[in-house]
Amino acid sequence: MRKILIIDDDEQMRNLLCRAMEYAGFEVEAAADGRKGLRFFEEDSYDLVITDLIMPEQEGMETITFLRKNYPEVKIIAISGGGRIGPETYLPAALELGADRAFAKPFPIDDLINAVKKLLDVN
Repeated sequence: MRKILIIDDDEQMRNLLCRAMEYAGFEVEAAADGRKGLRFFEEDSYDLVITDLIMPEQEGMETITFLRKNYPEVKIIAISGGGRIGPETYLPAALELGADRAFAKPFPIDDLINAVKKLLDVN
């Protein structure tokens, strides 16, 4: 079973993403910020990471940079509501840093599930 790590400081969004990914047949772990997420990642291996970009402690941009440098094979999806200046600024930067896909919140959950399946080559 493919394993996904979800990193988002918004508890409702984190829970929604966990339920959706579990329903889609993935094993899921979740963290409230990038620092905790990377601790999970270093203790276990994951096939894909879904990370919010604007979070306390360690933001998604730092998380993406670390993962791309140290775990180049992992697939990464960046998500963002944009904070003060909007997702249209943050999401292209996340793609430049190495995210495979990016979604502006709110997004259709089916689109995210389909992107995960495509990135992991799962039917």
